[in-house]
Amino acid sequence: MKKTVMMSLLLSASLFAVDYSSVVENPSASEMIKKDLLAPAKIFTMPAGCITTNPKAIARGAFIFHNLNGGKVKGKLPEGLAKKQMKQGKTYKPGDKIPNKQYGNCVACHNIEGARGAGSIGPDLTAYNDIFMATGVRDNQFVFQKIADPRIDNKDTHMTVNLTTKLFTTKEICEITSYIVSPK
Repeated sequence: MKKTVMMSLLLSASLFAVDYSSVVENPSASEMIKKDLLAPAKIFTMPAGCITTNPKAIARGAFIFHNLNGGKVKGKLPEGLAKKQMKQGKTYKPGDKIPNKQYGNCVACHNIEGARGAGSIGPDLTAYNDIFMATGVRDNQFVFQKIADPRIDNKDTHMTVNLTTKLFTTKEICEITSYIVSPK
């Protein structure tokens, strides 16, 4: 009896066995790694007029610095920023989901005036203007480059590579830089 049941089960299973190899994905790990690799570190020249004392631009820089993304932003967005951002080069049709705008969340690693839950992984940016800018130890180009692609002088940095990856636009990096170097 047991042998008959077992044979019946095996026969039934073999009748329904199907070759699924054609529908199973076999991704190339090498291709995936190539796709995920960052482009080489790049030196960016800060555009003319990048640094501003315009309160609206500094407010946008501060907002980007202190927030993570459009879906979880804290507080009212300053003029010129949005919770959602269309991806460049993509055509959206009615009903398509527009992704949340990714902001900086710089405070996850850096402390600065007014920071909540500021991190201690990266350098403390509190009083940056007084300590570094007013004394001439650092200049606007240095800060702009650090935000755009910090790998230029530290290939092992864990800081986000913002302009090389196009996480931010040049204008957004100018506004973040303006916020950091501004007197608080």
